Amino acid sequence: MFDLADAGSQGFDAGRLAQIATFLVETYIDNGRLPNAQLVVAREGKPVYYTRLGTMGDDKRELRDDALFRIASMTKPVTSVAFMQLVEQCKVALEEPITRVFPEFADLKIYAGGGGSIPFTPGKPAPPIRFVDLLTHMSGFTYGLQNRNNIDAVYREHNFDFARDHLDSNSFVEKLATLPLEFAPGDGWNYSVSTDVLGITVERISGMRLGEYFEQHIFAPLGMTDTRFGLEESDLERLVDAYAYRPGQSRRMISAGATSKLAQPGTFDSGGGGLVGSIADYHRFATMLLNGGELDGARIVSPKTLRLMRTNHLPGNADLTEISSSLFSEANNAGTGFGLGFAMVIDPAKTLMPSSLGEFYWGGAYSTAFFVDPVERITMVFMTQVYPSSTYPIRRQLKTLIYSALTESHAI
Repeated sequence: MFDLADAGSQGFDAGRLAQIATFLVETYIDNGRLPNAQLVVAREGKPVYYTRLGTMGDDKRELRDDALFRIASMTKPVTSVAFMQLVEQCKVALEEPITRVFPEFADLKIYAGGGGSIPFTPGKPAPPIRFVDLLTHMSGFTYGLQNRNNIDAVYREHNFDFARDHLDSNSFVEKLATLPLEFAPGDGWNYSVSTDVLGITVERISGMRLGEYFEQHIFAPLGMTDTRFGLEESDLERLVDAYAYRPGQSRRMISAGATSKLAQPGTFDSGGGGLVGSIADYHRFATMLLNGGELDGARIVSPKTLRLMRTNHLPGNADLTEISSSLFSEANNAGTGFGLGFAMVIDPAKTLMPSSLGEFYWGGAYSTAFFVDPVERITMVFMTQVYPSSTYPIRRQLKTLIYSALTESHAI
């Protein structure tokens, strides 16, 4: 699967790395908490550890090296990189209002009550949302899964979180524009459909459907041959089953790979969460990020652009404990800032985990995850398929095990 470098030559203890598989088997696989686990750890882009455990799903087939996973919100960094390519070409600017591309959002209001069985209370006109607000989740949009107020409830009614089968890009925007914002743009942080709107921005500016843009400008240059929106029928045998956690009960399968609707044409390419891909592909994407936007001669974005993306953009260099209103996101809050498409570590001590200043990362709702450590030059990609990602502390545990195996540190 991966051509592994000698762990010792890359500053790792091979014996300690081997303990990762033992931990996963004993803690998650044998007891059925997770159906499978696939992990690759690399330094300087060179894989030093790889393991695959468990099965493809209910049919008990052994997990394949080339298994396909629903990577959900790990789509977001891809969409953010695509948008920043357009910024580099001066086709759009971070500080511009999104009404330049979306006239539908010209009359947004701020939530002032109501909803449910009564109309929303007329609120104050919202300041313009800027493209940077979409990238940083400071737009005032939300997710139905937040389940906090009547705006979230209407998001669920419109099924914005799973729009692939019932909305196209224009109807997504039209429906979203009828709803109030939860707060004035720039005044808070809330995990949201912002990246879906960002993906539609890429479509409107490029004139291409998002999946086509990704393929031409990111996937093909990087050699990511298994990542896309939707699948061919012939690929379904490689798609793992997806499960949902049930407290006190066995996990429940919610989408069988063999009969997945992902083989049927979708009407909406969700920039916030729609991609399916393999661990090998996402390893290439993560390595490109580690390399400052380049891999094997393919320049995706410039080093300065990527540096801007992995810089904290929260006001006053705040962390998410100070500004987040989300009940859920793919980030830890303490010591964590947010940039243009990624969370990043701004205070390693506050995270209470082994980490590096400037480390950036994200994850997906089915418990997939990746991180890029630009100090130690380490990347990790983890794949499994259990919803929601908050079910188990496996991301913290994996980071702890990986850094515990490090024998040579670049940190001062």
